Amino acid sequence: MRTKAVSAVGLMMSAAAALAAETAPPQNVLSLQAQASVEVQQDLLQITLSTTRDGADAGAVQSQLRQALDAALTEARKAARPGQVDVRTGNFAMHPRYAQKGGISGWQGTAELVLEGRDFAAIGTLTGRITTLTVARMGYGLSREAREKVEADAAAQAIARFRAKAADYARQFGFGGYTLREINVGGGEQMHQPVPMVRARAMSMASADESQPVEAGKATVVVTVNGSIVLAK
Repeated sequence: MRTKAVSAVGLMMSAAAALAAETAPPQNVLSLQAQASVEVQQDLLQITLSTTRDGADAGAVQSQLRQALDAALTEARKAARPGQVDVRTGNFAMHPRYAQKGGISGWQGTAELVLEGRDFAAIGTLTGRITTLTVARMGYGLSREAREKVEADAAAQAIARFRAKAADYARQFGFGGYTLREINVGGGEQMHQPVPMVRARAMSMASADESQPVEAGKATVVVTVNGSIVLAK
């Protein structure tokens, strides 16, 4: 019985030692980060058109908003082309106005129409033809296809820089190489040359026969690679 007990204790100690060896933190771990950015022309335009109505009767205000939006939609649908000129309704809201002495004195409502796509000229022309709504906001971005292509290029550059850093640091610390321990790759888009709302409103005051002036800026797609490596002999 004593022999069996000693054997059992020995097995438990061996198992504990093996577990400790497995869970022990690795030695010679180095954390690194590398980044790459690619600048690209923005190829997506979004213009939000809106109108506001005021009145004492909520139903009348809502009816006026619908008429203005319906007229704008009728005109916009004539130019709609998937991916090039997409049309959708935006915010449609009603809010009460209150008198100084309390109680509702009237209603104010807002309706929006959003034009989005890659055909800047067509969207600008369409915006000029819509007379029942005016420009509230205008912004630029990257289409999914453009973003994916640029992100792939930036990721390849960031990964190459990470590997170069890892090999260089391993050499400087006197090691022959390294193994990857943990890697994270993340990306994002940084906008440039935004169009202020004040400027957008000023441009919307052009006559209905004129095209909305549009000019895209550039975006910088940044990909960051961070993680840790284990230096090896």
